[in-house]
Amino acid sequence: MDKYVITGGTKLQGEVTISGAKNAAVAILPATVLAGGVCRIENIPNISDVSSLLDILTHMGARVRFLQRSVVEIDTTHLQTPQVPYELARKMRASCYFLGALLGRYHRAQVAMPGGCDFGVRPIDQHIKGMEMLGATVMLEHGIVEASASALHGTAIYLDVVSVGATVNVLLSAVRCEGLTVIENAAKEPHIVDLANFLNAMGADVRGAGTDVIKVHGVSQLHGCTYSIIPDQIEAGTFMAAAAATGGHVLLKNVIPKHLESITAKLAEMGTEITEFDDSILVERHGPLNHANLKTMPHPGFPTDMQPQMAVLLSLAQGTSIITEGVWDNRFRYVEELKRMGASIQVDGKIAVVEGVGRLLAAPVKATDLRAGAAMLIAGLVAHGVTEIEDIRHIERGYEYVDEKFRALGAKIKRVSVTSDDAALASAV
Repeated sequence: MDKYVITGGTKLQGEVTISGAKNAAVAILPATVLAGGVCRIENIPNISDVSSLLDILTHMGARVRFLQRSVVEIDTTHLQTPQVPYELARKMRASCYFLGALLGRYHRAQVAMPGGCDFGVRPIDQHIKGMEMLGATVMLEHGIVEASASALHGTAIYLDVVSVGATVNVLLSAVRCEGLTVIENAAKEPHIVDLANFLNAMGADVRGAGTDVIKVHGVSQLHGCTYSIIPDQIEAGTFMAAAAATGGHVLLKNVIPKHLESITAKLAEMGTEITEFDDSILVERHGPLNHANLKTMPHPGFPTDMQPQMAVLLSLAQGTSIITEGVWDNRFRYVEELKRMGASIQVDGKIAVVEGVGRLLAAPVKATDLRAGAAMLIAGLVAHGVTEIEDIRHIERGYEYVDEKFRALGAKIKRVSVTSDDAALASAV
């Protein structure tokens, strides 16, 4: 029941080190099931989604131990059950990746339908289609997905829509099946490439990740390995947007600049100065923010996970901007919270029209989902007055030590515990 309390108006200055990628970690951790051995995962982010996945692995019989703060060792040699119960799966959507991993290793899996952020309907029909084409029988009853197969055989699979989740689950199902699997219209995000690289480090034969055609030559056995997760593209983008919003001067370390190209281009269009180095990026802004139009698309397009953060920037910009959401049906739930802070945003379906208001005013707000919470953080940093953000559990699903990192850049942010009486009073109001 904690909340963040932010006193706005401070320009961010200094350096911040970006953590390992949440979206890569939540695919790689279930993939350790396929190894049937010991995997050492480095650059693991300390976030609640990772904790939830490690709880699931422990429940299934894996031995999990942290060697350092960002290094975890996972031994999946002696798993005891190919099942993920509802009380664990409900905490996050990525729990569904155990479906592909368990099917790939045991040819059977039982996973409760997952939870996660609410962006409207997020079906797993493409996941099921891919597994069925590999030879599995998949049933969905009473919120439980069960998959089983006497054998899995490679085949050509065309995904009807570009889906990160379906691409991950088909990859996990296919790496240990017989023959060649070709995934067409595959997702191309950096974390798909990272997952493929991890699988290859375990002995898989995956080629073409990062393109829309991925070829998987099945192997009979995988083994443990040591692997370091890529830096988090969205965490980096969030700090870039925060630096631009506050008119700050921030050096982001441990980044892959190529992964940030769409974000860098849009921020530069809006008047932010970006300087790229080998594994770091300097972000600074001296003049006003310009309006811009933005459309989210699958990679390499502008990432939907950066859309709420950019809405805060566009609210501060001069003129009228248009945001078109090209991925999810219901990603503008945060708009009502921003309007409480004085933003002028009108939403019609998947399109939002943002009239720049120049400045935001502090108000009590909620994090309606993970990236909406990041947007509220940025809004609080620039708002006049003291902003309180509730439901910060959403934020901590994907951002490691976010309050500490912002404080190190000069932000006036603190985490405050909320008593049950405070929560009841706020609910009544």
